[in-house]
Amino acid sequence: MALIEASGLCKSYQAGDVVVEAIKEATFSIEPGAFVSFVGPSGSGKSTLLNMIGCLDTPTCGNLSVVNTDVATLNHKQAAVFRGNHIGFVFQDFNLIPVLSVYENVEYPLIMVQRWSAQRRRKQVMELLEAVGMQEQAEKRPNQLSGGQKQRVAIARALVTNSKLVLADEPTANLDSATAHRVIDLMKSMREQFETTFIFSTHDPKVMAEAEVTFTLVDGRIVQPEAAA
Repeated sequence: MALIEASGLCKSYQAGDVVVEAIKEATFSIEPGAFVSFVGPSGSGKSTLLNMIGCLDTPTCGNLSVVNTDVATLNHKQAAVFRGNHIGFVFQDFNLIPVLSVYENVEYPLIMVQRWSAQRRRKQVMELLEAVGMQEQAEKRPNQLSGGQKQRVAIARALVTNSKLVLADEPTANLDSATAHRVIDLMKSMREQFETTFIFSTHDPKVMAEAEVTFTLVDGRIVQPEAAA
């Protein structure tokens, strides 16, 4: 059974007197454990699609099922609970909390959405930090880390609630080429270790090449890639 099913999905915004169609009749399916990219130029609708899958935005029309849930019907509170239980996020600017340590940043989602004991939280956090190679930096603050280290922490945070779906919006945009490659390798390793589905938006050719499934967006529509000459 598909983890995500979209049919005739669309999203429009009112900008003054103009209606902007960000996503136009998108239909796609994503299987559990997939490593998927949404690609296209800036403004093509990649982030909008991820936001709808992640219950940060609601469709204007069409159907969208995520983890067997019709997410378009969720109210604000229900969507927040659903995200906390099922979805992890990795952002291009890392979104770590500056005043918290590495450990506290990864622990934060557990405190917010799950009633775990401190002992259980510590075991989970340290296991994730070890998995991403950051256990030795657990007490450091974000400003003491490199970009690649920050993204490793962000990946650990995305997985700490046992999320089976991780959404990554331009996860390598602020990283140099070598670091970006290591981050993608880490995401693939985490996919294998935790049986997690990774979906990312990107216009980075190196990231596109690593995806097993690619959806190309042009002006809000999913298009078939042109055949090689």
